[in-house]
Amino acid sequence: QVQLVESGGGLVQAGGSLRLSCVASGRSFRTYAMGWFRQAPGKEREFVADISWSGESTSYADSVKGRFTISRDNPKNTVSLQMNSLKPEDTAIYYCAAGQTYYRVRIGVLDYWGQGTQVTVSS
Repeated sequence: QVQLVESGGGLVQAGGSLRLSCVASGRSFRTYAMGWFRQAPGKEREFVADISWSGESTSYADSVKGRFTISRDNPKNTVSLQMNSLKPEDTAIYYCAAGQTYYRVRIGVLDYWGQGTQVTVSS
């Protein structure tokens, strides 16, 4: 069993930066691939980024590529999302999630979800 708790959301002006963190409980964290998803008002939840269990492989949605960076610290059971050059269209609730494999995370087959953290980008 893995429990995920996100933090770091908030209100920021366009062009600014935020760093989201997700702390996992449970000894098996390092065996899971991890990802970030987001859901804007009136829209479906969408993939943002994911990272393999080792941290060697990452992938990003085209909309955030070059602006967001996902990373993980297995000894600290933490996965982070550094978000730079934020845009109003990045406004959403951001969710941390865990899945069995890097590929399954990317296609949305997840085993665990966090409760989400709100990110609001003003223009």
